[in-house]
Amino acid sequence: MSESFLTRLGFSRRDLFRGTGWAGLAGLLPWRGASGAPAGGVSNGSWTRIGPDIYESIGVRPLINCRGTFTVLGGSMELPEVRAAKDIANQKYVQMDELAEAVGKRLAELTGAEWGMVASGCAAALSYATAACVAGGNPDLHQRIPNLAGFARDEVLFPRTSRNNYDAAVRNIGVKIIEAATPQEFEASLNPRTAMVYVLAGAPAERGPMSLENVAQMAAQKKVPVLVDAAAEVLTIPNVHLQGGATMVAYSGGKIIRGPQSAGLLLGRKDLVRAAWIHSAPHHGFGRVTKVGREEIVGMLVAVESWVKRDHDAEMREWTARAQHVADRVSKIDGVTATVRGGGQARGNRSAGVTISWDTRKIGITGAEVSSLLFSTEPRIATGGGGTGGAGGRGRTNDPNLTSVSFNMSMTAAGDEKVVADRMYQVLTAKHELKPVQPPRPAAINLTGRWEVEIEYTAAKGTHTFFLVQDGNRVTGTHQGEFQKRDLNGAIDGDAVTFSSTMLGHGESDGFLGDLIFRFDGKVDGEQMSGPLDMGEYLGARWSARRYTARRPSQQQEG
Repeated sequence: MSESFLTRLGFSRRDLFRGTGWAGLAGLLPWRGASGAPAGGVSNGSWTRIGPDIYESIGVRPLINCRGTFTVLGGSMELPEVRAAKDIANQKYVQMDELAEAVGKRLAELTGAEWGMVASGCAAALSYATAACVAGGNPDLHQRIPNLAGFARDEVLFPRTSRNNYDAAVRNIGVKIIEAATPQEFEASLNPRTAMVYVLAGAPAERGPMSLENVAQMAAQKKVPVLVDAAAEVLTIPNVHLQGGATMVAYSGGKIIRGPQSAGLLLGRKDLVRAAWIHSAPHHGFGRVTKVGREEIVGMLVAVESWVKRDHDAEMREWTARAQHVADRVSKIDGVTATVRGGGQARGNRSAGVTISWDTRKIGITGAEVSSLLFSTEPRIATGGGGTGGAGGRGRTNDPNLTSVSFNMSMTAAGDEKVVADRMYQVLTAKHELKPVQPPRPAAINLTGRWEVEIEYTAAKGTHTFFLVQDGNRVTGTHQGEFQKRDLNGAIDGDAVTFSSTMLGHGESDGFLGDLIFRFDGKVDGEQMSGPLDMGEYLGARWSARRYTARRPSQQQEG
């Protein structure tokens, strides 16, 4: 709504927020009718409805989150006090450096760390911490990031087990990544150019020769700071990682702490955390792309204050009770068992949940099919996934007839457990008939050979190559992308083809890159094939392939 529009109505922005409010303007806004259709032909669609059905009004289906604090599902649900704090903080302006200084001091008081800062997510906190170790708050250096030519320190050392998809936030600064698999390699890799050591929180960092404690001791001898990525963990006070030798530790604000989804925490040594703020927005340079607002900063502070006061045992009991409600409901079905699990003392992704298992010969539907059905129908429920071979699909038994689906209850709202229980009971008591597995049809063509593949991405095209070997209906080979080669597996059923290729973590020569999982589905038409491409988190594309035919020398000269 524009200021000129308010002025024509006789209101100022100050009036809007100091008493007039949206309710007082409801009759004056350019909306009409129950459908929300605008007057004057401004739009052919409906206006976004500010209310419980806000997502439905724009054609998006909300869901019950029984999967956990996954960013792709929106993270977590902000605490009521966080939402209130954000709303109030938005109504006044502050000088952002002064706010950061005050919040840094308060976070130190709350957590026992020397200092703290709020960033726009844990990944941003990792980037700023890396910049602090590389440039130390020096604006001459800051303005050159990620071009680190001429920097005294431009390397970050990783225990090999700490490499992960999220360490792109460290690589974004332009540093050279050095990996070490053993203490001997680690100690030998520490040198005057080492700006920082990065450790991913979790089991590998808890024990063994490459534990955080051992790594931190070696780094301390060379006065190299250590950053721990604890994004999905609970916030421990006093902080277990800082006590274990880390210099700084980063957390996601929008996971179990239940602060703003677009906020994260960086805690640790005062000079480095303050330097991290200098390398963030509102200051110019690379950090402007991850700006954090005053609302998120205040909301995150309130979330930490709430974390300190919350009764976490009571919270776990509530989650467990919700899981038990689901278990009690579905356990009444003959042949169905339900196992409730508590959060225990795990720091990462702590929750309570329930795993529901059954024999497909009795129920007639698999866990994977149930999970898909729940996500695609109403009420829409996101589960922890379905598996075979025992509870949770974790191979507790090799019986292929046993299947399961799991529900995480930490991100559910009160009452969601009743909806989930009733829907699961409905699905498992409905009549299902397992479809017999049909033998594959004879292959329409032998795919053995080289195929030139063109992929049409959202706004670009790429050229890849398949090297295929066909044995009956089975197809194996390699998939060569723009940079990496990965194994390919698939099948041909008549004229229908399915191929999949996966690159996990380390590339052949470029060190660690993100995971890439491609699934090609399509049809064969003579010496060509084409169809949709599923790229997982990178969504979809179209692909087509043509069998490679070597050109004769005369053709090459003519070309």
